[in-house]
Amino acid sequence: QVQLVESGGGLVQAGGSLTLSCRVSGRILDLSVTGWYRQAPGKQREMVARLTVGETTRYLDSVKGRFTIYRDNEKNTLFLQMNGLKPEDTAVYYCATDPNGTNRWNYWGQGTQVTVSS
Repeated sequence: QVQLVESGGGLVQAGGSLTLSCRVSGRILDLSVTGWYRQAPGKQREMVARLTVGETTRYLDSVKGRFTIYRDNEKNTLFLQMNGLKPEDTAVYYCATDPNGTNRWNYWGQGTQVTVSS
């Protein structure tokens, strides 16, 4: 059983920055893929960024060049650095893992709210 605990959300003005953290129980390097999803009110959940154990990244087109996903292996923590935030980035952000690399995102955090004011 993998537990994921997010932190770092909040209210920020457009153009500002936030860094989200996701503390993973156990060794983060045991998880094939970890990532961040988000869900805005009335919209479907979407993948924001993902990171494989081999350091391959993938980003949602609308966040490329603004967001960076990375991890601290010693602290078993996943991060999402968000710069140049826009009001359309407002959502609940979830940390999740596809531990076996089979596109089955079996474990999710509780979510953290990010609100970007214009």
